[in-house]
Amino acid sequence: MKKKIVIILGVIGVLIVGLIGLYFYGLGPVSKKSKLVEFTVDAGTNKIEIVNDLKEANLIKSKFSSYIYVILNRNLNLQAGTYELDTNMGSKKILKKINDGKIKEEDNTFKITFVEGKKIEDYASIIAKNTDSTKEEVLDILSDREYLEELINKYWFLTDDILNERLYYPLEGYLYASTYEIYKGSTIKNIIEKMLDGTLQILNKYKEEVENSTYSIHEILTLASIVELESSGTKENKTTSDDPKKMVAGVFLNRLEAGDSLGSDVTTYYGAKRDFSTELYQAEIDDCSNGYNTRGTCNMGKLPIGPICSPSLVAIEAALEPVNHDYYFFVADKYKNLYFTRNNAEHQQMISSLKSQGVWYEY
Repeated sequence: MKKKIVIILGVIGVLIVGLIGLYFYGLGPVSKKSKLVEFTVDAGTNKIEIVNDLKEANLIKSKFSSYIYVILNRNLNLQAGTYELDTNMGSKKILKKINDGKIKEEDNTFKITFVEGKKIEDYASIIAKNTDSTKEEVLDILSDREYLEELINKYWFLTDDILNERLYYPLEGYLYASTYEIYKGSTIKNIIEKMLDGTLQILNKYKEEVENSTYSIHEILTLASIVELESSGTKENKTTSDDPKKMVAGVFLNRLEAGDSLGSDVTTYYGAKRDFSTELYQAEIDDCSNGYNTRGTCNMGKLPIGPICSPSLVAIEAALEPVNHDYYFFVADKYKNLYFTRNNAEHQQMISSLKSQGVWYEY
């Protein structure tokens, strides 16, 4: 009996040693000869997908060994970018290089910066300038239904909400503002999807919160875009020590839950396609045909039909994690300080106080 146990243990030992040997063998280089391969990690790609892609590119010997290595090294943070890899590096060196973000420095790339809080028309002008296209051509692609349906199938955060024909621009609010490295010769679609990859990378971190929210992702980005513009450049919350953007988000959510109008100037300005240099006309405030108008009585307890700009990460976080409070109004002085009030009487009193102090904002 003891002899059988010894034999079994011996066999198990041999198997374990064999598996360990296979593991380390699988981490070795694909070839002893040097062959440089350009390899791209897209934003939002997880570690398992990266290992699969490395195998398809014939840069690693064994997916199994690389899976195990990634699992054992949970602190690996594989970064998006384009890398110059060699077939003689082996899995460990390759994964370390991607973890360190040592991307390939190319002479055939350039950078484009998109600023948060801007409209898609502004982005279209930037894309046009960098692709030898016209602004109208960019906007046409951004509104092409067949292309939009392809994007909906590719990105989880894009839904049929963007196909609403009343929207001015379907992808307004969905193109993440950041600085992107772009290959020379990239098409309009290449740049659009680069920006959507940026959005994907951000929203993937909050996917569980989005799925558990009572609001859809379209509504969350719509709220975030309003918060972005309503609190743009704000310096200080004079009412509490809480984050101004999260306080503003809380106000709008309170008004939504109470069935009140949001009363947001920035949404109505967007709907009327005006800049902020002049006051709104009463006819524009009362325009019920405008799905973006939240100043009138048409959209009581409702958000506008879509985002009005590209929100920053901070604004997105504010929409997802607002401060819970009992304020229903806020106003900013000419120095961009915010003041929150609980009812219209307090709100009007605050406006009178700011005017008397000479800090009321005037157009």
